[in-house]
Amino acid sequence: MDISIEQVKELREATGAGVLDCRNALEVTGGDFDKAVEHLREKGIAEAAKRMSREANEGLVVSYIHGEGRIGVLVEVNCETDFVARTDEFEQLVNNIAMQIAAMAPLYITREDVPEEVIEREKEIYRAQALEQGKPEHVIDRIVEGRLEKFYQQSCLMEQEFIRNDEITVEELLKNEISTIGENIVVRRFVRFERGESLEA
Repeated sequence: MDISIEQVKELREATGAGVLDCRNALEVTGGDFDKAVEHLREKGIAEAAKRMSREANEGLVVSYIHGEGRIGVLVEVNCETDFVARTDEFEQLVNNIAMQIAAMAPLYITREDVPEEVIEREKEIYRAQALEQGKPEHVIDRIVEGRLEKFYQQSCLMEQEFIRNDEITVEELLKNEISTIGENIVVRRFVRFERGESLEA
């Protein structure tokens, strides 16, 4: 079927994708606008996944202070080039991540960063709670795994709901930005201080 310039333009304005990608998406989906948007989104996420293996050593260290000095965050977010690091889009992303850390107080970046002893301790707590609640033995493992997933969603930055759009996680936010910017982006490290919190480990 023939794809009009107007169709390509409309899809490009909606998605920000290149002209050739938009034309190809419309051809693949038979001119269906919604399916073409979904096709481009899936393609972008797939390409973002490839980019996530690339080295990222540039970027920014950003500080964020909240509540008149009650909470402070330092976060390092890396990209591949100094050019991208200086863009408004990247700076906005890093500021959003700093605000996320301030608001949601993650303890780790990913679930892979959670020490094994912490996981085992959490499992013991959840198992003890389930037994105390009189749950049958044959369902306790499932209960423990379910509660552990909630622990990851609360404690790991990448798995938290994004504070500005709770329909996506922080990891999905990063993948969208990687797809848009065209470079790998990595949250390298962060530290969060809250006034009056215990200094004991």
